Amino acid sequence: MTFQEQIQQGIPTTLPNPKPYELAINHAPKRKEILSADEKKLALRNALRYFDAKHHATLIQEFAQELETYGRIYMYRFRPDYEMKARPISEYPGKCEQARAIMLMIQNNLDYAVAQHPHELITYGGNGAVFSNWAQYLLTMQYLSEMTDEQTLAMYSGHPMGLFPSHKEAPRVVVTNGMVIPNYSKPDDWEKMNALGVSQYGQMTAGSYMYIGPQGIVHGTTITVLNGFRKIKKSPTGGLFVTSGLGGMSGAQPKAGNIAGCITVCAEVNAKITHIRHSQGWINEVFDNIDKLVARVTLAKANKEVVSLAYLGNVVDVWERFDQENIHIDLGSDQTSLHNPWAGGYYPVGISFEEANEMMANNPELFKEKIQETLRRHTTAINKHTAKGTYFFDYGNAFLLEASRAGADIMAENHIDFRYPSYVQDIMGPMCFDYGFGPFRWVCASGKPEDLAKTDAIACSVLEEMMQNSPVEIQQQMQDNITWIKGAQENKLVVGSQARILYADAEGRIKIAEAFNKAIAKGEIGTVVLGRDHHDVSGTDSPYRETSNIYDGSRFTADMAIQNVIGDSFRGATWVSIHNGGGVGWGEVINGGFGMVLDGSKEASKRLESMLFWDVNNGISRRSWARNDNAIFAIKRAMETQPLLKITIPNIVEDGLLDF
Repeated sequence: MTFQEQIQQGIPTTLPNPKPYELAINHAPKRKEILSADEKKLALRNALRYFDAKHHATLIQEFAQELETYGRIYMYRFRPDYEMKARPISEYPGKCEQARAIMLMIQNNLDYAVAQHPHELITYGGNGAVFSNWAQYLLTMQYLSEMTDEQTLAMYSGHPMGLFPSHKEAPRVVVTNGMVIPNYSKPDDWEKMNALGVSQYGQMTAGSYMYIGPQGIVHGTTITVLNGFRKIKKSPTGGLFVTSGLGGMSGAQPKAGNIAGCITVCAEVNAKITHIRHSQGWINEVFDNIDKLVARVTLAKANKEVVSLAYLGNVVDVWERFDQENIHIDLGSDQTSLHNPWAGGYYPVGISFEEANEMMANNPELFKEKIQETLRRHTTAINKHTAKGTYFFDYGNAFLLEASRAGADIMAENHIDFRYPSYVQDIMGPMCFDYGFGPFRWVCASGKPEDLAKTDAIACSVLEEMMQNSPVEIQQQMQDNITWIKGAQENKLVVGSQARILYADAEGRIKIAEAFNKAIAKGEIGTVVLGRDHHDVSGTDSPYRETSNIYDGSRFTADMAIQNVIGDSFRGATWVSIHNGGGVGWGEVINGGFGMVLDGSKEASKRLESMLFWDVNNGISRRSWARNDNAIFAIKRAMETQPLLKITIPNIVEDGLLDF
């Protein structure tokens, strides 16, 4: 069968042969046993409903074995034989250009070079899933190949509920992930529902089909590191940035450190992912001996090198040893998946990776104790460095939150706030999000590198023209992005699809998208898919990350994210998504995203202007109402350019009036 025929058949009527478990692939760890005997039977019933009854007797033993061995039913037998990658859009079967673009994006999320655990359909973060099993993938791709532009596919936590009658201006796909009743958002609730096959953790851009590999966070990390050094009033040259995590999004850190121009030390316990990042060129050198690492860092500091060093081991050992050796750390953070601490997101010190995985599955209570002991040690070591002048920030991975829950010395003197800021509080919030700058993305659906180069040039030209008339308040943001896009080709950021990211405000996003659409209409480039990270101005309500610089008491509300996805859906998005969890954990955040296909048409031009304006200014208005000065400036500026925009502006109370 051809690739197109395999897509169109969906779940095969004849069972494919069982697939071997490929040891060379980076696999998800075994999930802990959490289902009762009756619940295991329910999980099997749920899995078998995808298949004709004549196959149940064959599949039930196999699925039961998967559940016992891995803690989940992945349906490995149904993993496709074709290579998983983003093909040129013309190679996908279908009746609808928008649907073909979505198929491209789904396959990009599962590309072996992109996905963290591709055979388990997990893109990043340890549990950020595109689907829960391979039947869902096959059925979804079949539906998309059949879809017309007057249908909408409803996706329930990885499950394609079906195609529904719709209309041309409606989203082609509406995605929800993990949207459980609020009182059932504890970690064990997710473990149970995921094992049952009824809900999944979509992370942010994993379950919304908009992940573009580590590049997606390289830009934001570069800006964070640059602004971190600006905050401590020091040049990145010769400066040392220490962090951890090389899987999924965290793998962007060493690359970003190189672009920012500092020395980066990034620890990772998983040898397989460490060597993948090294082979991809995201890490310059790898060390598994801490004595050699100390010597190499000392030399790099003396020579003021720009270099990224991976330590194959636990980051706690790095923090403790650097303290003993009195190696000064300028910037410190952590980007392990602490939203998922009990299932492989963070590993205990003093135990091998293999031993830890065995303990995680077979003795979860002891594993939890070891994790919390490690968090306390980790925090103690960080505190010693910050006492010497290190600037430490939480990188939005729930490090501060989980350290506090572990009883670490992480609280401020008021015993309410954390001792250290979130990077959004100190850097991204006031410097970027409040002004409307966030991670705007695009993918060249032709798959041609020359199309990406042309879009880079178009975006750069638009930004340079805009900067000539930009107010002084956003000149730095504009220049950072012009510098970034000019170096994008040289930095070899593409992994998977021909994609790019830069930080832009609503005006920039609209002008760049319009320029793309005109170039498509002229035949200069092929179809372009627009999107963004959920980690943006408007898409996410996350009290310990995206909205951590909201101080009016509304940090724990999620109106903004919900309003955002609803507004995007009727203003022209090709697909929309809304998730519980992502980045900082199940039950800790509500986040949403979108995708938009540009085809060169007048309709696409109308949609992009309407939707992109809302997608950004919804968040600025909320930040303005929270009395954030920069957001008040930004929303007033937006009202000057758009006469139909009228936002409620807060009245500021003098502090003295409150002293009575």
